Amino acid sequence: MQTTPIRSRKEIEKMKSYFLEDKNYRDYALFVTGINTALRISDLLHLKWEDVYNTQTHAYKSHVRIIERKTNKQVIIALNTNCISALKLLKKNRPLQTEDEYIFSSNKNRHAPLSRNRAYHIIKNAADAVHVEGNISCHSLRKTFGYHAWKMGTPSALIMNIYNHSSIEITKRYLSICQDDRDDLFKSLNL
Repeated sequence: MQTTPIRSRKEIEKMKSYFLEDKNYRDYALFVTGINTALRISDLLHLKWEDVYNTQTHAYKSHVRIIERKTNKQVIIALNTNCISALKLLKKNRPLQTEDEYIFSSNKNRHAPLSRNRAYHIIKNAADAVHVEGNISCHSLRKTFGYHAWKMGTPSALIMNIYNHSSIEITKRYLSICQDDRDDLFKSLNL
């Protein structure tokens, strides 16, 4: 079964609450950063504090600049308020020892990122616990970004560019646009 985005904002909020209620700030920040940056999980897990935080000015950076592991292309992503707030909460509750630490590190070794397998279980277990519909995995974070951008009216060409897709058709399939989405449009238009 194909990985799906988290379609409802209510389900997104349930996921956030799940992590916060357990005071699991690392996993909360992983989830929030993932759905707000559209980064692939391999890139997300390899973010270091120095990528998002300037220790000399004690300020969060406005953008994260990385070389994508899959494509080897540079991407520049603006960090929004929700993303920075989640990172601040994590940093407050898990103070930095050095700026080259991975943001999403294991509890045992801050100089090693979480494994993809562990990240999968974190996201999957949370989704199951709060009964999120669909086949939810780490890749759902990236898809959730695009799905909600599309629902807000972001042009498909811009989403296609962010995802680095070669056609609009690929992006449409990627976003898992379904009959319910089509029905919502027909019902709401009322010309």
